[in-house]
Amino acid sequence: MANALQGIHPLILLIIATTLEVSGDAVVRIAIYSHVGLFRIGLLAAGGLLLLGYGSFLNLAPVDFGRVVGLYIATLFVVWQVINFIFFRAIPSVPILVGGTLIVLGGLLVTYWKPAG
Repeated sequence: MANALQGIHPLILLIIATTLEVSGDAVVRIAIYSHVGLFRIGLLAAGGLLLLGYGSFLNLAPVDFGRVVGLYIATLFVVWQVINFIFFRAIPSVPILVGGTLIVLGGLLVTYWKPAG
């Protein structure tokens, strides 16, 4: 599987990873707070599989682990807001948008800024 994904741009792998992570978190939250019994167990299992997929795709990105974290955090913030709206109909507030802008800028700096020397 890893060989088949080698030609995919790392950003695509990160978007897939963050989508799986945030969706898995949302499914687990829904399971905990909105369901009981076997349906809850099924949702928890589905959330666990999504989170396993997240870990797999994140580590398939052919980027140095120390640098990929910046782009990952930036991507995670954006995807988190999209999934939060889809699952919970939550619109980000101004402080979230301002803070998120700083998160994205910081993530881009960590990933792409190459110090001279």
